[in-house]
Amino acid sequence: MKPYGLNELRKMYLEFFESKDHLAMKSFSLIPQNDKSLLLINAGMAPLKPYFTGEEIPPKKRVTTCQKCIRTGDIENVGKTARHGTFFEMLGNFSFGDYFKKEAIAWSWEFLTKVLEIPEDLLYPSVYQDDDEAFDIWNKEIGVDKDRIYRFGKEDNFWEHGAGPCGPCSEIYFDRGEKYGCGKPDCKVGCECDRYIEIWNNVFTQFENDGNGNYKELENKNIDTGMGLERLATVMQGVDSIFDVDTIKAIRDEVCKYANVEYGKDDAKDVSIRVITDHIRSVTFMVSDGIMPSNEGRGYVLRRLLRRAARHGKLLGIKEQFLAKISEVVIRESKGGYPELVEKKEYILKLITTEEENFNRTIDQGLSILSDMMDEMKKSGENVLSGANTFKLYDTYGFPVDLTTEILEEQGFSADEEGFKKAMEIQRQTARDAREETNYMGKDATVYDEIDPEIGSTFVGYDRLEHDSEILVMTRDEVDDSKRLPSSIEDKINAGEYGTIIVAETPFYATMGGQMADTGVITCGDASFEVEDTIKLQGTKIAHVGKVVSGTFSKGDKVRLSVDKSRRDLTANNHSATHLMQKALRIVLGNHVEQAGSLVDKDKLRFDFTHFSPMTDEEIAEVERIVNEQINCGLDVETNEMTLDEAKKTGAMALFGEKYGEKVRVVQMGEFSSELCGGTHVANTSLIGAFKIISEGGVAAGVRRIEALTGAGLIKYYDDMDKQFRTVAGMLKVSPADVAKRVAALQDELKALTKENDKLKNKIAKAAAGDMTSDATEINGIKVLIKELSDVDMNGMRDLGDEAKNKLGDAFVVYAVNNGGKVNLMATATDSAMAKGAHAGNLIKEIASIVGGGGGGRPNMAQAGGKNPDKIGEALEKALEVVKTQLS
Repeated sequence: MKPYGLNELRKMYLEFFESKDHLAMKSFSLIPQNDKSLLLINAGMAPLKPYFTGEEIPPKKRVTTCQKCIRTGDIENVGKTARHGTFFEMLGNFSFGDYFKKEAIAWSWEFLTKVLEIPEDLLYPSVYQDDDEAFDIWNKEIGVDKDRIYRFGKEDNFWEHGAGPCGPCSEIYFDRGEKYGCGKPDCKVGCECDRYIEIWNNVFTQFENDGNGNYKELENKNIDTGMGLERLATVMQGVDSIFDVDTIKAIRDEVCKYANVEYGKDDAKDVSIRVITDHIRSVTFMVSDGIMPSNEGRGYVLRRLLRRAARHGKLLGIKEQFLAKISEVVIRESKGGYPELVEKKEYILKLITTEEENFNRTIDQGLSILSDMMDEMKKSGENVLSGANTFKLYDTYGFPVDLTTEILEEQGFSADEEGFKKAMEIQRQTARDAREETNYMGKDATVYDEIDPEIGSTFVGYDRLEHDSEILVMTRDEVDDSKRLPSSIEDKINAGEYGTIIVAETPFYATMGGQMADTGVITCGDASFEVEDTIKLQGTKIAHVGKVVSGTFSKGDKVRLSVDKSRRDLTANNHSATHLMQKALRIVLGNHVEQAGSLVDKDKLRFDFTHFSPMTDEEIAEVERIVNEQINCGLDVETNEMTLDEAKKTGAMALFGEKYGEKVRVVQMGEFSSELCGGTHVANTSLIGAFKIISEGGVAAGVRRIEALTGAGLIKYYDDMDKQFRTVAGMLKVSPADVAKRVAALQDELKALTKENDKLKNKIAKAAAGDMTSDATEINGIKVLIKELSDVDMNGMRDLGDEAKNKLGDAFVVYAVNNGGKVNLMATATDSAMAKGAHAGNLIKEIASIVGGGGGGRPNMAQAGGKNPDKIGEALEKALEVVKTQLS
């Protein structure tokens, strides 16, 4: 067999099915679109589910894809074996009510035996035990001997997932040879050893399961084929595992080069090499699809994989940051199939570098604390880390729980995972309780799913704000104080009723791409419907949500749709300004800047973007200058439709994770900005008026947020600011021009008064401390003073500690104070006390937790904070015990 490379195999497969009249679609994003059941795309058919269920009409009845996928269900086994991985590519050919078993089986055999030229005697088909039709196709039409066709039961060869579409499977197994076998005389297809591996799976979706085990034949039968690209490459290249396949081996070799180790020589090191090799593939593709590191959801999956790879780098002895360098190899090896990796390269490498830097700071602190916890467990004879401590490592120090568990297992310990989950749930519940309820506009309501998928709407509002069209569907909606839900599909809705209207053509823009929806009215004679919101439903349906103000609306009515012009114009100002600002940000900050979210409405614009440090005042001013310069230039705004490839050739920017069709809309603002965008815009940038950034801040690791104003919104902002400024001037009894001078004078006065106040407080405290020295006790020749103070800050406590040591001589001093509900602790020891075992840092570490805090320090001086002043007495009693132990 010819050892085709992985990239060659992907191309050959897609071209083969294109020759069978399939539409070759590009891989969908790893972020599921309109599918809350999935965190990440984990199968080739997952993005196509709406086509299988009939919710959407497929672009063609025959489709083929190579879909990037991530599965983390058995992440603990990644690295420990050469079979497990988190990232993989799934080849697939799909039929939506078109061809069925005969063609699917024939084409799978043709591709394997004719195109790839795999010897037929190495391939073994399997069928569901009751699927005589598939068996006969293999035997009588393809010509495979009946003794080489295996029948398996439901567990192996029948696909179903509860109620819904399901059907039998037909798999094709490849014989890798005796060296991969178990040596048993009855070793054959179906054996658990590694000799016979499944490389192709035809799923014949032909039944509907009612959930009670009753199966009804489907009128429109489907084909869902899946084949792992890496597994196919393993077979074709005659290698032992996916880690030996050409493109993956290149990554593996780069890891070995950085670690200065040789693969296959040390089992423990091989585990780390495989973990890094696999995880960096996942991380690179996830980042390229716009997933950002976070502590929940898919962002946590990304962070977990990246940090796991970083730690295994440390286990291999790699001291410097290295993951971005390995990612470069992933990009180089996969750019042919996924050109977006090259487009986003700078951003991918920057994010990985920043996250690895952050983790390096986290891991050193976390490892030290975990080491102390394990020492305590050894002393007490325990072998399970409590849920509270596991959660503390995660919540307070950002140490991933899976990493804690992994390290504990390496040392013969385990973690109380149930206790951790309970602590986590308490935190989540607290967050939920604090979250405000929001009105629900019914965007996920099941009534909408009942609408015929053939029904669609066309948006015609780019060049008009009024349009006549026909009502296709209406729903009556139920509304109460907390939510709004469509309750039923109706032929009529009457005055006073809330509802949803769907028409054939509409000038109303539905909320999409960060642009908020149009509002306005729909009329039919004397009947009037107030449009409160416009939403995008499954497929191409655009729903107008609102209330019948007067009259009655009926299905089939010819209606006039009128958009609120003022709202649309103000929103367009902000949307166009967003495009100018994004380009300006890339000029000022660098090409790693990518949109990470946006919101534009009539009042303001909000723009989230990828950047890894706060913007300086100078950078903000420069972005404002550039945007206002382009507004003043009066750039014409032009829109053109073209193919995605044509758009990219023009340099038009695309958005992370966005699902684009074959035709895209490119918005160009002179020679300055060119972006793929479906939103509405001004005709000329001069209409924006002016632009001002009013805030810039962080919203997540590596993501910044800008809020800005334009035109009328900016004028209102300045009017409000002027009123406030004049009010402040009046309060200060100066003219507006002298406000800054007066505030500076007041600051100087306050600073002088604060300094004088501190002097008085410290004078009083020192006098009190002089009396306190008489309270000292002696332990092993050392004077020990343990006291609660009042009206003194941390600096004053340190000064008082020094005063006490000077008066007492050989001394160990511990102070605590309640400062407005917050606890301050301080301990200090003389050289003679330390010589006898005194350690201020260890003492503070032991008592800080009692008052709900943490801290530590050096043997001669340490301090900590806490939030439970009621426990000060208990903490000081514990301090005396610790001192006695240290000085004994």
